[in-house]
Amino acid sequence: MQNGNLMEELSIKFALRVIKLYKYLFEEKKEHIMSKQVYRSGTSIGANIAESKTAQSDADFINKLSISLKEANETKYWLVLLHESGYLSDEEFQSIENEINTIIGTLIIIIKKKKGLQ
Repeated sequence: MQNGNLMEELSIKFALRVIKLYKYLFEEKKEHIMSKQVYRSGTSIGANIAESKTAQSDADFINKLSISLKEANETKYWLVLLHESGYLSDEEFQSIENEINTIIGTLIIIIKKKKGLQ
């Protein structure tokens, strides 16, 4: 599935960026709570997308991508908190926010399409 490959590529790229962000926040900014949360949810997006590749049914596929969407929205929440609390600059936040918004938007499109809503 072409969309599956796109999502896998986007989520891996994003997860690698989140891992680097986690290291930066943990080591440079000494922030340990929110950085761990964004690490957990940001890497979980791709894990669920990977699971969707072997879904047993359309409903299972939609469920896995829906979990990815929930994790992406949670990740965005933590990124906003990191930005608003001063751990991420405007420039850093805007850059990573663009990526998470792309992932969220793409997941919504794929889920709606699979449900026959688009």
